[in-house]
Amino acid sequence: MLSKNYKSILHLFFFALAAYVLHKAAFLVLDLNSQTFYYSIEFLYLIFFGLSALLYLILLIVKKKNFEIVGMAFLFGTFTQMLIGYLILRPILENHSAEVMVEKINFFITFILFLLFETLLTARLLNEKR
Repeated sequence: MLSKNYKSILHLFFFALAAYVLHKAAFLVLDLNSQTFYYSIEFLYLIFFGLSALLYLILLIVKKKNFEIVGMAFLFGTFTQMLIGYLILRPILENHSAEVMVEKINFFITFILFLLFETLLTARLLNEKR
């Protein structure tokens, strides 16, 4: 049986899956072609899910060792994730064509969704009684 803390990673997975399905549905409804994207939607969700799960696991370890610095560890992890996101996004940012605008928006929506859920999970982790 999963402990309460590790169950949050399962919640993160279900959130990512639901967001992915809605994202793909929006692309189908709006008749947008994602085949020309530099990074596929699947790749973005996989990368951001992996980074979010890794950050949460690190926060669980930090919580066990020193609860007082969980918030700072979250800030550092979020900064690192943003840096990795920028490095991934860099080839897209260098392209100035109009078609790339949808891909940029797609990337930032995915990034913000995972950042929001990470923040909610961390807030729940910080509010737990020790």
